[in-house]
Amino acid sequence: MNRLDVKLLRRLLGLAFPYWRSEEKAKAWGYLTLLGLLLAGYTWSGVQFNQYSGEFTSALAAGDSGRFWRAIRVFSLLLVVAVPIYSFYYYVRDRLSILWRRWLTDRVLRNYFANRSFYRLVSMPEIDNPDQRIAEDISTFTSQSLNYLLLFASATFELLAFSKVLWEISRPLVFFLLLYAGVGTLVTIGYFSGRMISLYFARLRREADFRFGMIRIRENAESIALYHGEDQERGQVLRRFGGVYRNFIDLISWGLRLNLFSYAYSLITLALPSIIIAPRVLSGELEVGRVVQAAGAFSAILAALNVFVTNLEYLSRFAAGVERLDTFVRTLDHEPAGTVGKNRIITRIGDDLRFEKLTLQTPGYERTLVKDLSLDVEPAQGLMIIGPSGCGKSSLLRAVAGLWDAGSGSLVRPRLEDMLFLPQHAYMILGTLRGQLLYPKLHRKVSDEELQEVLEHVRLPHLVERCCGLDADLDFEKILSVGERQRLAFARVLLHRPRFVLLDEATSALDQENESALYGLLMTMSATVVSVSHHSSLLRFHQQILELDGDGRWRMLPAAHYRMQSGNGDSFDA
Repeated sequence: MNRLDVKLLRRLLGLAFPYWRSEEKAKAWGYLTLLGLLLAGYTWSGVQFNQYSGEFTSALAAGDSGRFWRAIRVFSLLLVVAVPIYSFYYYVRDRLSILWRRWLTDRVLRNYFANRSFYRLVSMPEIDNPDQRIAEDISTFTSQSLNYLLLFASATFELLAFSKVLWEISRPLVFFLLLYAGVGTLVTIGYFSGRMISLYFARLRREADFRFGMIRIRENAESIALYHGEDQERGQVLRRFGGVYRNFIDLISWGLRLNLFSYAYSLITLALPSIIIAPRVLSGELEVGRVVQAAGAFSAILAALNVFVTNLEYLSRFAAGVERLDTFVRTLDHEPAGTVGKNRIITRIGDDLRFEKLTLQTPGYERTLVKDLSLDVEPAQGLMIIGPSGCGKSSLLRAVAGLWDAGSGSLVRPRLEDMLFLPQHAYMILGTLRGQLLYPKLHRKVSDEELQEVLEHVRLPHLVERCCGLDADLDFEKILSVGERQRLAFARVLLHRPRFVLLDEATSALDQENESALYGLLMTMSATVVSVSHHSSLLRFHQQILELDGDGRWRMLPAAHYRMQSGNGDSFDA
């Protein structure tokens, strides 16, 4: 076994063992034991079918009608026993597979959403297409793991059962079979396995990238159409498909070599058993039916010994999926590479918002955004953060939200339940208008009248009527404008009434009248407002100004005497 096989086996066991030691282990082992019993019955019936096929063939050759019909009656009884065994075998296998998939999906999703790992993965390009890894790779892993476990178990059972049959018929045939299978396996592992696994791993990634590119076009269709970017987008999609095409050409080229070998290897065996035992049959030492039994036993043993050879292509696909899934699960369970041992911002929970000698860096520690920031945001005393694009304004809000912690110093903040964040692109869930308003606490009990009143406050009085009521499922990204979505986000604030509201260009799509009206509503809540904005009209809703210069420097100024320089939102005068 080479290093690649050992590494794959270690990854496979690492992914599989937790389920078989989990709280569902009793049910899982029960199903697996039942599968083992059914598989034993499956193998036994196969041996009996092989024996009685030879028996009625010999009876026909001898012209013995009584012997022939006795063999047919036994064969018929075997069918009655075997059919339920075969049927329940596949039912129990698939039942165990979906139970395992449900457990593993739940485990991965818990880790995916814990500590906002789904957000952290956005900055990790090596973990591409997490949606595919959860939806497809887990399904493939659980079903194929069982399939291959049962395949190797079946091969073992058949090897033991049919070896006795073949040994009684022809010992030279057994020795030849062992040598033939050994050579075939060594050739397959040494020449084909490593290359096929790497090609299938690349195929999974490139197919996923191509599909992601197509989904991205659908999600941004309007923007692309407005920019007349069809040619550019088509070129990008074709480049992604080019990778799929080149990978597929490599795969079918290697598949051709594998098929030339495997078909020649398997077809030769159709005649070999007859050739080896023909002298004994022709001399009358063996009955003709023994040739049928020998051929059946030979094929079964060869299939058992060559399980890797005949399934290499499928095993290569499976191995590629195991590698992708293992990398994903390990990333969710551990610190991302490159950040271990780095400085982290210390976060403490308190009643106010306070920065203490805080230095904020980008998640990969490539750039320092703010150096040694120290300030207190007093309750109900609004803070407005301004500065040129890319200077770290939004990044400070990400640090407060717990999304970024690269840097040093400390941050004191309220509990996340006491804060509500409004990004520039207001998030709309898939669901109803009631769900949009109550998000993220969808189970709160709020009357229809109160919801309607809040919508009127944010100047969306007719939205219930447009949405066919509060409980109709709609795609709000399509039916609402950007400005309407921003106003709907403010409605969430009015319903949840958090102590701190953090707004990142949350009114960028609104006119000054609507913007001022919404900020006026925030003032009535006595909430502490922290805003990122370039709009000078919002100065009057804040008491303090934090000005960032883009090189890590900062200064604090009172909002009452602060003036943005007209004509240039990125330069300021005090």
